[in-house]
Amino acid sequence: MADEADRHAAATLSSGDDGVDVGELRRRLALLGHSTDPDPKDHYGAATTAAVAAFQETRGLDPSGTCDHATWTALIESEHQLGDRLLCLRSPMIRGEDVADLQLRLGTLGFDSGRVDGIFGTSTQKALGEFQRNAGIVFDEVCGPDTVAALRRLEGRAGSSTIASVRERVTLLSTDHDISTLRIVIGSPQPGDLLSSSLAGLLAPLCAGVTIADGDSSDQATTANDFDADVFLGLEYTAEDEIEARYFSVPGFESYGGRSLAEAIIAELPATGLGVARGMRLPILRETRPPAVALRLGHGLDAPQHRELVATSLIRALSSWRA
Repeated sequence: MADEADRHAAATLSSGDDGVDVGELRRRLALLGHSTDPDPKDHYGAATTAAVAAFQETRGLDPSGTCDHATWTALIESEHQLGDRLLCLRSPMIRGEDVADLQLRLGTLGFDSGRVDGIFGTSTQKALGEFQRNAGIVFDEVCGPDTVAALRRLEGRAGSSTIASVRERVTLLSTDHDISTLRIVIGSPQPGDLLSSSLAGLLAPLCAGVTIADGDSSDQATTANDFDADVFLGLEYTAEDEIEARYFSVPGFESYGGRSLAEAIIAELPATGLGVARGMRLPILRETRPPAVALRLGHGLDAPQHRELVATSLIRALSSWRA
């Protein structure tokens, strides 16, 4: 699946493009109920742009209307419903909407499958095995027909929150430490970004550890996970008239730590009242294990004269988040 996404995403597709890849994109959109008519065959016109944006909106991605790697991945992962295929731990890990459905069902039944990220990892494998033992079905840590049937028999008996979501909330609320205990990773929009460097410099004497992550979203997530970070704060600049603090959220699950930090950031930033905290499932939020916020700064807040003000506002937000 990952290879297929990589192959299609070798070149980003956007309005005005033509070719077989556009045709494949339109076929996949149609299967998911997003019509691209009346655009001519294999042409990326206004209808295709609108269909891509609508799909992106439903999947918690930026509704740009441009089909990038994240959009291709989401399209491919949307192909399977729970029960369509066997799910188990593999390398590379299985990803998809069916995995997310499995994680949500397990988590709301009290089996700790981790975050509902649609990635079948070791936490999901362990939770699946525990469910099979409790349900009295074959213990093989593979989600097949018998496991799906057992899960569906329990529909309506699950809680309203997953155990991973409850655990994250309890951990945050029960921690009375301050910013000095935090290990923080700052996601830089580009190497040498001055706001990232300024923020890291101000945080260094205040927290337990800080580092800057460069590269694409997967590289930054790997840095955060390897650093054993307590929080990830990614920066992005836009010319659009907006300020958004994004945190991880999918139907049935959201990161409590990510949401509370996003709301604290919006409250502290200059131009308060113009910003919004928004739940999304951007790749960086999905793949980063600790609570994460992807901050999208508009209104000229990346300008040199605002740099120190923004950095100190972010430090106040991090401090109040753990107060």
